[in-house]
Amino acid sequence: MKNKLFYLLIILISLSSCSVLRSSQQTQRGQASYYADKFKGRPTASGEKYRHGKMTAAHKTLPLGTKVKVKNLQNGKTVKVRINDRGPFVSGRIIDLSKKAARKLDMVRAGVVPVEIKWK
Repeated sequence: MKNKLFYLLIILISLSSCSVLRSSQQTQRGQASYYADKFKGRPTASGEKYRHGKMTAAHKTLPLGTKVKVKNLQNGKTVKVRINDRGPFVSGRIIDLSKKAARKLDMVRAGVVPVEIKWK
């Protein structure tokens, strides 16, 4: 009887630790824009200088350093960026992308596009 209880306890502990390891993916939809050229070299909220050739972005609330997958809902193209700044501070916009990320999403001409962002 004690052996059965011991094994049951081991199984329950194992199962409970497995559920803690699972992380759910978060999603947000809205408009994306990209940094104007005048911001090149200016400091970001993380202390880094903004570089238009890096795969970075600004978000109002996500922790700095968060990796985000951004999908352009007009053409289905996706990129992965790292949050290193705060913003955008324009109503309806959820993320401000580096110029490199904007190019990969094929959104430079449009300037602002609908996107879906995902992160863990």
